[in-house]
Amino acid sequence: MKYKLGDFVRFVDEKMEGFVTRIIDDQMIGVTGEDEFEIPVLASKVTTVHGYEPAGSKNAVADDKPMQIGEFEKKGIYIGIIADAKANSVVHFYLVNNTSFQLLAALTTEKQQAFKGEFAEAIAPKSTAKIYSAQLADLQLWPRFILNVIYNTKQNIEPPAPLIINEKFKAKDFSTSKKPIPLLKEPGWMIRLDEPEMVIDAQKLKESFFKSPEEKTVLDKPTSEVDLHIEKLRDDYQFLQSSEILNIQLAHFHKTLDAGIVHQLSDMVFIHGAGNGTLRHELQKVLSKHPKVQTFMDARKEKFGYGATKVILK
Repeated sequence: MKYKLGDFVRFVDEKMEGFVTRIIDDQMIGVTGEDEFEIPVLASKVTTVHGYEPAGSKNAVADDKPMQIGEFEKKGIYIGIIADAKANSVVHFYLVNNTSFQLLAALTTEKQQAFKGEFAEAIAPKSTAKIYSAQLADLQLWPRFILNVIYNTKQNIEPPAPLIINEKFKAKDFSTSKKPIPLLKEPGWMIRLDEPEMVIDAQKLKESFFKSPEEKTVLDKPTSEVDLHIEKLRDDYQFLQSSEILNIQLAHFHKTLDAGIVHQLSDMVFIHGAGNGTLRHELQKVLSKHPKVQTFMDARKEKFGYGATKVILK
């Protein structure tokens, strides 16, 4: 298969083009166009359109100037995962080498006892390399990653022991917010492979067992309009099941409602969207029994339609 996820292709027999968003088998691929519909097509019926490169696809250029021993970075190896700039249903995995070592890296994937070598290259100091691509929707089907990394330098510095990572990614690995990934300068999920040694602070450990009972959680004052759409609450919403999404939305609703009551707001608007009405029903079930709620109603229909509920607090 000469095509990879994220490749930009054009149909040979039709006036269509799009991005490869699925590798179906050795002959078939899935191509998604501007209408966001994925079309199965024979790989022989499309051709690569040159000139498009996914975000972060170029390795950072290593600095040629001699590095002083005091500047030598021994830590900073990550897996960076970013969405394709054009085909959002595809994510790319990068090995990020933010150290001063040259890395000799090899990635093998395993799925149902079938092993496949995916990547094997030397990665220069302060640079990145794309090692794998995958479909977001297929998270549960992603293979197990077996990554071996060996450190190398010509300087008089002892290299650390090789890294051996044997991991199958899960949805919880993407539960944190996106953050800028070193060298790639693109927002995404970052997993550190060379965790710094843990140093236990005995004093802080002791303090954690003897917290003053007067210490209370401070609730920040919420805005009068609270958006409960899942994409406003979590960056990893593509990986979540419907039940998980509902629980997250309800938890945020309870938290902001409590904060509004603490800060004595007179009213609040919760934007839940129209959808199938499940979230709206759950909110109104809570509001109908809440002792601090005077009444509730559909918020301004000219602005929200039936997608928001206004709450009048006591």
